[in-house]
Amino acid sequence: MKTWEKNIRKVTPYVPGEQPDHPDMIKLNTNENPYPPSPAVKKAIQAMDEEKLRLYPDPGAHVLVHALAEYYGLDDNQVFAGVGSDDVLALCFLTFFNSGKPIVFPDITYSFYDVWADLFRIPYRQPELDEQFRIVGEDYYTDNGGIIFPNPNAPTGVEVSLSFIEEIVKHNRDVIVIVDEAYIDFGGTSALPLIRTYDNLLIVQTFSKSRSMAGMRIGYAMGSPALIQYLNDVKFSFNSYTMNQTALAAGAAAAADDIYFQETLKKITKTREWTKKELKKLGFSFEDSKANFIFAAHQSCPAKELYEALRKEHIYVRYFKKKRISDYLRITIGTKKEMETLVRFLGQYMEDIWTQ
Repeated sequence: MKTWEKNIRKVTPYVPGEQPDHPDMIKLNTNENPYPPSPAVKKAIQAMDEEKLRLYPDPGAHVLVHALAEYYGLDDNQVFAGVGSDDVLALCFLTFFNSGKPIVFPDITYSFYDVWADLFRIPYRQPELDEQFRIVGEDYYTDNGGIIFPNPNAPTGVEVSLSFIEEIVKHNRDVIVIVDEAYIDFGGTSALPLIRTYDNLLIVQTFSKSRSMAGMRIGYAMGSPALIQYLNDVKFSFNSYTMNQTALAAGAAAAADDIYFQETLKKITKTREWTKKELKKLGFSFEDSKANFIFAAHQSCPAKELYEALRKEHIYVRYFKKKRISDYLRITIGTKKEMETLVRFLGQYMEDIWTQ
């Protein structure tokens, strides 16, 4: 090792889902929305004054913050906006998890959490989910330095109830509890109403999934004015101009078009429920998903084998070579046509196996 390498901060980085580029591919591996964003987004981008692009964007992201506050019935000082929920969550780790005590998040969860914890030198503990991939509430009632978990969980899609979340917050009034609701719009119940009662609860959401804007990078947090102010203090100490002019305008436009938003959600959830029925007919098993994906296993065929077979057909799903979940595939819900193609291939593949 060279002398200067001794002072380098070394971490094992997060590995994002594969981004293939094939003309006839079906991309079901990164939970992107299969439908375009609201037409209002395109109009907002086309109406962008090019003169604005030579100027720094508003560091407070006020046009977007106000649009989100209006949509959720909050005050502007209860909303924080950032460059995707990953940016927002990383700032949350940096801002709120500094007690020296281990923070707590599930053993099977969004795999960026342990990366941020390692990056910021935050100790952590990961209680195991039960056999149905559910959080065991009592595991989160012990002394800790903060709590974070997704709801619905990723990659399992399993949702916990609002009362379950409230019990966790009640047992942890001396630390910050963060609920990562990246997938909440696909049929889950948001914990947002609880921020009126609990000033230590923060809700994080994103435009990447339900609002079809993963390429624009917009995320946000909602909580008490004190929590939002602390986040802004860290942001302005780190990078004041995080969100660009185009993202701010497009995000505000998307937030204002609730009709299109709800129509898109209905299409995805309807296709998800159809896909669940078809996968069960083929012998797949999975817990009930409230997200825009299904986390499925097949007793007769290893997940890795299925993943490779699908990939050869340019159908991309997500496979995790990890403890407890290596028998599962995470399958994003695409269009009805894409899911029909997936099911048709799986049906033929299973038939070939059974007749061998």
